[in-house]
Amino acid sequence: MGNHALLSASSSARWLHCPPSARLGEGYDDVGSDYAREGTCAHELCEYKLKKALGMEATDPTENLDFYNAEMEACADEYAAYGLELYTTAKQTCPDPVALIEQRLDFSKYVESGYGTGDFVLIADGTLYVTDFKYGVGVMVSAEQNPQMMLYGLGAIEMFDALYDIDTVCMTIFQPRRDNISTYTLSKDELYRWAEEVLKPTAELAYAGEGSYQCGEWCQFCKARNDCRARATHNLELAKYDFKLPPLLTDDEIEDILGKLDGLIAWASDIREYALKAAVSGKAWSGWKLVEGRSNRRYINEDTVAKTVVDAGYDPYETSVMGITAMQKLLGKARFEELLSGLIEKPQGKPTLVPESDKRPAIRTAKQDFNDYEEDK
Repeated sequence: MGNHALLSASSSARWLHCPPSARLGEGYDDVGSDYAREGTCAHELCEYKLKKALGMEATDPTENLDFYNAEMEACADEYAAYGLELYTTAKQTCPDPVALIEQRLDFSKYVESGYGTGDFVLIADGTLYVTDFKYGVGVMVSAEQNPQMMLYGLGAIEMFDALYDIDTVCMTIFQPRRDNISTYTLSKDELYRWAEEVLKPTAELAYAGEGSYQCGEWCQFCKARNDCRARATHNLELAKYDFKLPPLLTDDEIEDILGKLDGLIAWASDIREYALKAAVSGKAWSGWKLVEGRSNRRYINEDTVAKTVVDAGYDPYETSVMGITAMQKLLGKARFEELLSGLIEKPQGKPTLVPESDKRPAIRTAKQDFNDYEEDK
């Protein structure tokens, strides 16, 4: 594995929190996924659409994309429209803004062999804009204190600071499938301070394979997550409670457990998946065996089934109104709002316990309503 991939911008959230994980993952092969390949295709389409919108020469990649559908087309159109709007707005106050698409950004001044690719970099008077397109739908990504974006910002400043009078860096995550446009702005001085005080010393530890192991949500993207002893030790700390019934635990103990449950569940799931894959590949686990799981019946050929049932004098079809997401794609956002905005409601969600750092407002409980009622009497 080349050194250039060791401390990548995309994995920076992990190696900045857990420096030794960078070297720990070196012995594992890169296993691509359909999600990653789909994301790559979406980026290629976005690059073409944005270049076309800005009047740059570009070749339509559509016929060569392994993954392509109407949703990807719509997302790329949204991204191109956003980039064009950003450029047009900048041009109102800056006569000659510079727009760069899929630009290599070098931040090796702070991170050994560190570089990344900025999806859209825009330099205007005083402000440097860095935009990153995310096609994933599973996790909403925030630009706030996002180390990947801050690394891109550093790389862009290193490239253009001598040519332009930059004092502010504006970083944006554009994630259309989650209707998420997240922007975070830092002064150039603040970014440099983070680079010197946090990034550089931590990157040196990570490159050397040193530092302390730290477990957290970043573990889900670590290649060594299944057999990492530090992660196992962290999660097995819960065993000290012997999983007594909650009434036998103190409030402090329950609060401690709540803070660790998500990580424990994710770790347990990873271990199960790791053990299953190993067993399918031929490994024998003492006390365990592979069996055929449950399955559901299915038609061999739906068209043949439908014809056979119709020929027998029955109607094999059922009809239903398509889902809201599919309907919005069918009609387009503007027409969807025009026709159906008054016919859609969002029911109250099921109560969920989350950390106080979660940005959603707390809901009122029946006990709080009763106490307010008693006070008003």
